[in-house]
Amino acid sequence: MMTADSKTAGLYVHIPFCAGKCVYCDFYSMRAGEELKEKYTEKICGDIKKSPYVFDTVYIGGGTPSSLGAQRLADIVKSARIVPGAEVTAECNPSDTGREDIPFDFGILSAAGVNRISLGLQSAVDGERKLLGRRAGRDEVSRAIERASRAGIENISLDLMLGIPSQTPESLVRSLEFCVNSGAKHISAYILKVEPGTFLAEHPERFDLPDDDAAADMYLQTADYLASKGFVHYEISNFALPGYESRHNLKYWKGEDYLGLGPAAHSMIGGKRFYYERDIEKYLASPQPVYEGEGGGAQEYIMLSLRLGQGILFEEAEKKYGIKTDGEFREKCLEFARAGLGECDSLGFRLNSKGFLVSNSVISSLLYLLEK
Repeated sequence: MMTADSKTAGLYVHIPFCAGKCVYCDFYSMRAGEELKEKYTEKICGDIKKSPYVFDTVYIGGGTPSSLGAQRLADIVKSARIVPGAEVTAECNPSDTGREDIPFDFGILSAAGVNRISLGLQSAVDGERKLLGRRAGRDEVSRAIERASRAGIENISLDLMLGIPSQTPESLVRSLEFCVNSGAKHISAYILKVEPGTFLAEHPERFDLPDDDAAADMYLQTADYLASKGFVHYEISNFALPGYESRHNLKYWKGEDYLGLGPAAHSMIGGKRFYYERDIEKYLASPQPVYEGEGGGAQEYIMLSLRLGQGILFEEAEKKYGIKTDGEFREKCLEFARAGLGECDSLGFRLNSKGFLVSNSVISSLLYLLEK
């Protein structure tokens, strides 16, 4: 039961199960049978019920959450105390939810309170999807979107990858057109990063990867195309139609409270960061969170706010974090703006799409001034 004293937070649940590893994936995931899936679901539901928080956003990610099946996902959502009007997202794989021979009942998710679905498209070009290790094709993605919509879940987010093997500006247009024509309200577009330990990193000779300049051009191409279709570039890798920004992910970037459950899940509560180890056996036995340090300070504000389209708000930076934004700091922001990387006015400093590409350098320069 919710009370006036209930603390509000976002909830992230990590589902560490997947039928197989994609060539680029370094997330914590593994194969699992029905017995382990059932045991894990019961553990997560129990941990959610023990939580003292009420949740205004819920995000079930992975791994492949849809590999649990609709009923287990619904059980997880129903275990949480969720405020009215909350955003409740479940990541789904088209291989689980869009194949003709596998029924997946989005109605069960909708009835439990799920109102947003994130689908792993990566590319709408089937040849590119296969190179990435994605088992489903664009037809399965379309079918998953249709099924979700029929169940009343119309807030669909699609993941798109840029700079992937064999991708060209022309093939990227085909993927972008698919995203927009599918009715997606939100698109996450990430430049592929080759992570150590992945198949892609260990066998680069097998893949025709665009170089860094080509990948950067595709990022700018994506930003321009989506802007022409009414999408707002509200975060470095995220685009949304107005009103469909990811409320859960905004908690991460605005330094708000969120609780993460499951192995590899991270949390920030009351300015404290902690996580659970990437070990499912430890989590099932007796999970002990690992303290990660303080969060939400001035340095973190600069790093996270410059990921957002709104950027650094000078008044907020000064009053909440004690950052002196006049003098040398303001001049540095104006310098970046004059270089065409963003805008600086009396309200604040924000990066544009070109600036997002070099955001690490911009952030480093401003952090150096902060330390001075």
